[in-house]
Amino acid sequence: MSTTATTTMASPPTPFKFKLPQEASIFLVLLGIGLLFEGLGWYVNGQSFLFNLDRLQIIVLQMAVIGIIAIGVNLVIITSGIDLSSGSVVAAAAVVAASLAQVSDFPRAVFPALTDLPIIWPVLAGAFTGLVIGLLNGSLIAYTAIPPFIATLGTMVAARGFAKWFTGGMPVSMLTEDFAWIGSGANPVIIFLVLAAIFHVVLRHTRFGKFTYAIGANRQAAIVSGINVNRHLIWIYTIAGLLAGIAGTVTAARAISGQSGMGVMYELDAIAAVVIGGTSLVGGKGRITGTVIGVLILGVMTSGFTFIRIDAYYQEMVKGAIIVAAVIADQYRNKKKR
Repeated sequence: MSTTATTTMASPPTPFKFKLPQEASIFLVLLGIGLLFEGLGWYVNGQSFLFNLDRLQIIVLQMAVIGIIAIGVNLVIITSGIDLSSGSVVAAAAVVAASLAQVSDFPRAVFPALTDLPIIWPVLAGAFTGLVIGLLNGSLIAYTAIPPFIATLGTMVAARGFAKWFTGGMPVSMLTEDFAWIGSGANPVIIFLVLAAIFHVVLRHTRFGKFTYAIGANRQAAIVSGINVNRHLIWIYTIAGLLAGIAGTVTAARAISGQSGMGVMYELDAIAAVVIGGTSLVGGKGRITGTVIGVLILGVMTSGFTFIRIDAYYQEMVKGAIIVAAVIADQYRNKKKR
């Protein structure tokens, strides 16, 4: 009786590969930039950049409004769209909100019969202004097949024109203390963080979020799977407009004034924060947590350049270079996946 022995060749064990989460990688970039400015601060000014609570507070406060806008822009870019109207929406919402927050003893009130109103009315008016413009953006994109770049470029110009017409080129000032309270202290930061937490949950744990990612990843597949893409895009752009309207209201409250020149270039800062935070411009990928870190990176850079006395135009050049680098990195990642 013969016995046949069979030997089985065991496959070599798969080597363990540790990969940092994308947010962790972006946070390391934030930490690296902070440490760079810390070293430059001691070299140039002989003082600390990071270990100065007042400076850190200013960074966060300055970027809170950009952060509110960036949450909406993040939703738009995940669907592979773009929103260039955010900065102009800030101006339009700011002047409308301010016009309903003026005190009664101001002789040049925009609406003399609507002064000393409860705080809720100017807040709702500013948010509603943004919502209407966002709804217009979404409707144009969904039902006319206009590319998002062109549609939001048009509303960017129109919203800025509306703000100038509404104010006649004059600032809307003499606002109530109750309204100014919205922009005081840490309130803008609290508003930003609360909104970020809400939309983080919405994106990661609701059907709305799943639909948003699905549309950005493959629009045709989303249509085939039964998603009403046009309706969802209207919702996305409406929410983005609403958030820009809230940002405009906070801006007016911080400045205790509404002006048609507010929000200039805010849309580009918001897009930069979103892209730096890891959201892909081709759609289907991105997180609110990454966007929050991207906002902080922009804030640290802006404050750091000012701290070491770099002129503003150099700051814009560097900011532009970082945006381009972030887009190139995004394209490289997508090419590797394909």
